[in-house]
Amino acid sequence: MASSFLCFTILLISIHTADGFLEYMVDRCKFNSTELKHMEYTYSHYYNKIEYIRFSSSVGQYVGVTEFGENLAKHLNNDTARLNSTRSKIATYCFKNIDIHDRAILAKSVQPRVRIKSKTPLSSQHPAMLVCSVYDFFPNNIKVSWLRDGQEVYSDVTSTEVMPNGDWYYQTHSYLEYKPRSGEKISCVVEHASLSEPLITDWEPSSDKSTSESTPLTAIGASILTLGLILLLVGYIFYRWKARGLSPMPQNF
Repeated sequence: MASSFLCFTILLISIHTADGFLEYMVDRCKFNSTELKHMEYTYSHYYNKIEYIRFSSSVGQYVGVTEFGENLAKHLNNDTARLNSTRSKIATYCFKNIDIHDRAILAKSVQPRVRIKSKTPLSSQHPAMLVCSVYDFFPNNIKVSWLRDGQEVYSDVTSTEVMPNGDWYYQTHSYLEYKPRSGEKISCVVEHASLSEPLITDWEPSSDKSTSESTPLTAIGASILTLGLILLLVGYIFYRWKARGLSPMPQNF
C-alpha cells in the first residue's frame, strides 16, 4: 500500500473595506508532511467574494480567474522581483509555520483505539457487514480505510462523520459490506496525526463475537424473564405473609 498522510491547511486572511466594497487576500499552506516537497503555497485575491487572481507554488506564477485578473497576472508575472518573492513564501512562510503547527498538534495529540466487529445479516441474501470503530482520538482530523488482502477497498464502504465524545476526544465508524471468502485478510487502516505510520488492525473472525438484529429481542426476552422471576418471588413472599396473618391466635385462659 502506498503511504499517504492527512492533509492540513493553514490560512491567513487580510481584509480591507472601502465605501461598502470588500477586498481580501487569502494565504494558504496545504501540506501532508513537514517536508518542503509535500507543501503547496497558494495566494488568492478576492473582491466582493469573487476571486480574480491566484498564485500557486505548484504552478509557479500568477493566474487570472477573471478578465481583470488575467491582465493583472500578466503584469505581476513580468515583475521578476515580486514573482520570486512570492515563490519563496513556500519556504519563508509555509515551512516555518507548518513546523510550529505540527509541533503544537503532535504535543497534544492522542492516539485512537480501534475495534473491528462483524454484524450478521438478516438473511443470506444480504451481505455481511464489518464495522471499524475508532475511539478517543485528538485532534479530529482522521482517515479510516479498508484493505482486502493488502489492496485498498473503495466500493461498499460508508463512514459516519467524526463525532465529539463530549470530553475533548472524538470517534468515528466505518462500515464495509462484504461476502466472506475463505482465507482472505481484511484490515482497517487508521491514519492520524498522533501516529508516525498508519495503524493497521486485522479482523480476527475467531475472536469476533458477531452481533445480529436479533440481539435486542434476546435482551428483551431476558428482561421479561427476570421481571417474571421478581414478580413470582414477591407473590410468594406476600402469600407467606398473608398466611401468617390469618393463622389463629393462641387463646389465653
